[in-house]
Amino acid sequence: MYCNNYRTGMMFLCMSLLLLFSFMESQAERLEVVGPEAPLVAVAGEDLVLPCFIKPNTSAVHMRVEWFRLDVEDSLVHLYKDHEDKYEKQAQSYRGRTSLFKQELQKGNASLKLSSLQVSDEGKYKCLVEEENSWYDDITVHVTVEVLGSHPVITMESYDHSGGINLVCESRGWNPEPEVLWMNREGDPLPAEDTQIHRDTEGFSVKRHITVYDYSDSNKFYCRLLQKHHMMETEVNINSEVFEAWKGVVISIIILGLITTAGFILTITCVYQKTVTLRIMEKQEFEKKIKYAVDVTLDPDTASPKLILSNDRKQVTHEDTKQDLPDTPQRFDYSSCVLGKQSFSSGRFYYEVQVRGKTKWDLGVATESINRKGKITLTPQNGFWAVVLRKGNQYKACAGPSVPLTLRENVEKVGVFVDYEEGLVSFYDVMARSHIYSFTGQSFTQKLYPFFSPCNNKKGLNSIPLIIQSDFAL
Repeated sequence: MYCNNYRTGMMFLCMSLLLLFSFMESQAERLEVVGPEAPLVAVAGEDLVLPCFIKPNTSAVHMRVEWFRLDVEDSLVHLYKDHEDKYEKQAQSYRGRTSLFKQELQKGNASLKLSSLQVSDEGKYKCLVEEENSWYDDITVHVTVEVLGSHPVITMESYDHSGGINLVCESRGWNPEPEVLWMNREGDPLPAEDTQIHRDTEGFSVKRHITVYDYSDSNKFYCRLLQKHHMMETEVNINSEVFEAWKGVVISIIILGLITTAGFILTITCVYQKTVTLRIMEKQEFEKKIKYAVDVTLDPDTASPKLILSNDRKQVTHEDTKQDLPDTPQRFDYSSCVLGKQSFSSGRFYYEVQVRGKTKWDLGVATESINRKGKITLTPQNGFWAVVLRKGNQYKACAGPSVPLTLRENVEKVGVFVDYEEGLVSFYDVMARSHIYSFTGQSFTQKLYPFFSPCNNKKGLNSIPLIIQSDFAL
């Protein structure tokens, strides 16, 4: 009797184990790791989540999760094992920039967060999830890192004896390489030389030449750079006076050539041609903008409690002490900002702000519906079109993401020009009579207000006020 019971018990145990192993095996066979089929695209400097999930949802807390690169030698990006992250063999370039969503592991979420994207992060990533001695699966995730290069710069190189002016458009620091287009006033593409492309550790540099001719009233030309979802554009306006100036220089040089050596002639030609042309063009462009100058004053009802406005509402400074002011919907409560009293919903307008001596500031225009509470981010998507200064010499356009600007010298006075119908916001160095940056192709549907921020005074290092100008000298 005892033997029979023992045999029955053993048979029951064996059957139970077989059923259990069979169930576990079937469960393992049904599990799979899934992720995105299309490449992930993000901008350098941003954070990116690389999706990786176990389906159906199964806890990965007790599993091994490994992220590694398929296209580099030092390939380990992140390792989770034995309930903790292992950093001993992690590639140096990823240290301090990777993490898993620990609370999500129990739901089968093995996604990786990669912070502060770099160009070198572009490539193929493998997500491997393994349950020791029973099951594993993996997926491959492709990552493309976009880098917005410098704003295109147009330079006049030489005069063409057939009656044209040779222009070159240059930009650097892109990834992937952008498309470079030359266009006329109507936006039609113009025939130009092949784009010259160079790649280094900072990305792609591009250069494209074109020869333009005197088209009377239609001498506005655009150099446009396109990169998937991003666009940058610079314009140059060359009227008949410029062409005549070029021709006059050439005639003078020919006469001078009768009595001067060829090398000396060439030097005078290059220097004088560029100087005359740039001066004429920049002066004319600047004078066009000043014609739309408006009188702007600051609106105290929008000013942050840490901002001090002058009695004439033309100057604003930052103070460390917060004033006791009513917290109305119109007022910025955290960021040190203030709007202009005047609003614009059509036409063109221009105003100037003195920034001399400051190490940090924000300037531009903003829509009526912007967020004024808490920390704000200056982007067109949030209703701000702004250029900022940081650390005394770092200029950026807040284009979402920000675009570094390379200027020849520090700006003392900024001119802001808006063409509402054209969707254009342009910034100018008033003293140098030069263009800084333009937001083009925008769509305005709300009132626009001049926007100002003197930024934190940095214990007196940035205490100089922003001063709105009233006199505009041609």
